[in-house]
Amino acid sequence: MRLVRLCFLILLMSAFAPTVSAQITPAAGYTPPDDTPSIKVGAVIYTDWTYQTSPEITDSDGNAVHTSSFNVTRAYINITGNINHIVAFRITPDVVRESGLLTLPPQVPPNSPTISNDSLVFRIKYAFAQFNLDDWMEKGSWVRLGIQQTPLIDYEESIYRYRFQGTTFTEREGFYNSADAGASFHYNFPRAYGEVHVGVFDGEGYTRPEVNDEKAIEIRGTVRPFASGNPMLRGLRVTGFYFGDHYVKNAERTRAVFQTTYESTYVNAGYDYINAHDQPSITRPDVPASGWSFWVTPRTKIGWEALIRYDHLTPNTTLEAQVRHRTIVGGAYWFPHQGNVQAALMLDYDGQTFDNFTPSLQTQGRLAIHGLIQF
Repeated sequence: MRLVRLCFLILLMSAFAPTVSAQITPAAGYTPPDDTPSIKVGAVIYTDWTYQTSPEITDSDGNAVHTSSFNVTRAYINITGNINHIVAFRITPDVVRESGLLTLPPQVPPNSPTISNDSLVFRIKYAFAQFNLDDWMEKGSWVRLGIQQTPLIDYEESIYRYRFQGTTFTEREGFYNSADAGASFHYNFPRAYGEVHVGVFDGEGYTRPEVNDEKAIEIRGTVRPFASGNPMLRGLRVTGFYFGDHYVKNAERTRAVFQTTYESTYVNAGYDYINAHDQPSITRPDVPASGWSFWVTPRTKIGWEALIRYDHLTPNTTLEAQVRHRTIVGGAYWFPHQGNVQAALMLDYDGQTFDNFTPSLQTQGRLAIHGLIQF
């Protein structure tokens, strides 16, 4: 009898369940996530005219001349989209000038004329899937798989806006790449107090395939100590970055970076310090390097902005008298725009000097007009 009563009670509750559930409404102000699939296409163009002030070169007729050239240093096609509010993706083909020599087929006779390969080539800069974790963590947290931005450079370039003039200090000196194949995790701290980005990558960069079983561990931690404090200090961030890899087993390739940046209405500024170790083989000695860079970009509300930057690098600290210096001074105009598009023109001087290197390394200087289109 008890079993019959229990079954009757279950049937009665089942009958009323649809009515009860129909009376439950979402909380006021609740907006369900948008799961509409979408796709967007954008473009990025870096173009310039460059005049080399020093050193002079000798042309094919023996004349001493200053080289000058029109260049397209970068041309991106950005394809981004969402499958739903959790799964997103990005594909970015990269068009860049590739210099070198073509590999000749085996049947070509020895001592044949070489074939120049100085041409614009198509390659993949980014191609990754992103899994957004906003439903479970702070907004802006995610996991990425594929060829993607590495943790430091993409973050830094969101503050240092002059990638179209040239790369940041640590990338320009060849310490690591802006993109690589791997898997990474990004987490935002509550109330914009900072973030962590950690990943496992091939370590060879997006332009080269993996060559062995070694993988690079990269981690960046950023703290914004005054995120909810004094408005003048909210733009201050302190960052630590570590890159750990090996050329081959037991032959280290490591980089440790300390960085502080500041953003405000009228000025952005940054300071980087790097300590690096390179041992291409266990049969060769470890080469320690260190350096620092400072930059500042004062600006107005009418589009005019200046760039002042100084880089100082000791490529081998066991030979501490050998130092490379780079000075960049320029002025830019950023055209008015709406949304995330950007357009700018810049005139700058980029010069490099070498202390106590071989005489073949002469002072280098360039004047350039740079253009940026980002849509």
